[in-house]
Amino acid sequence: MSDLLLDAVVSGVQVIDLGRQLKVGMPQSPNHPQFWHTMPRRHGDVMRSDGGSAANDMITTGTHVGTHIDALAHVSQDGKLFGGVDASASCLGGKYVEHGVHTIEPMIRRGILIDPPTWLGVSDLEGGREITVDDLQQSLQSQGTVIRAGDVVLIRSGWGKKFAEGAPYLGGTSGVPGISEEGATWLAAQGIHTVGADTIAFERLAPGGGHAHLPAHRIFLVENGIYIVEALDLEELSARKIYEFTLVLVPLNIFGATGSPVRPLAVVAA
Repeated sequence: MSDLLLDAVVSGVQVIDLGRQLKVGMPQSPNHPQFWHTMPRRHGDVMRSDGGSAANDMITTGTHVGTHIDALAHVSQDGKLFGGVDASASCLGGKYVEHGVHTIEPMIRRGILIDPPTWLGVSDLEGGREITVDDLQQSLQSQGTVIRAGDVVLIRSGWGKKFAEGAPYLGGTSGVPGISEEGATWLAAQGIHTVGADTIAFERLAPGGGHAHLPAHRIFLVENGIYIVEALDLEELSARKIYEFTLVLVPLNIFGATGSPVRPLAVVAA
């Protein structure tokens, strides 16, 4: 019996990497431990009698640095996680058993890109600009893209081009573009599985406001059980006008963690 998926892969696919390279010093939210990479053993530190040598590494990192996914355990509201789970009681032995990142199943799903800057005729959105429901709807219409239940929806603001600049990407004084509470409510009503964006905190950050107010996180993670992916690289998808693709995303299987670094891939036919 023929495997249609295998047949498609054998026929040829293109893979677009949507993840950021993990580097010491990369921009990240100040609320999370930084990424650190070092080599306890380098070539030549220990030599075998036959002249061979091996190097090895050690990393320490927060689970919400670089391109990463938020598990449902990441955010609570009034002491509750998604489904009314008690946030305190669910943390057993320092691990979130019920909604930790280990409960996120590997994703091979329809992914779509929503690209408001392209619809608006600009290269990127200015800091603090809200991506409105109208922006989302008009962008989808101009692209000829329709959201379906179960989709992974990725929103490009163009802000991701600042990632290599470091501090400007965080948007401390400028703010960061993104959807607000209204946009999150509309997207959640479409029955989507996961959302993502090219920014540090997914949603709009007001100029000078930092991460003090994040209503979209509450709407997605707590109220609707929708995962959030942050710090994506969406520039190649936009440049190539790839608005629909197979999205492959697998979190690290860390028991009880609130998130995980990920390397999402957009796969299309060659």
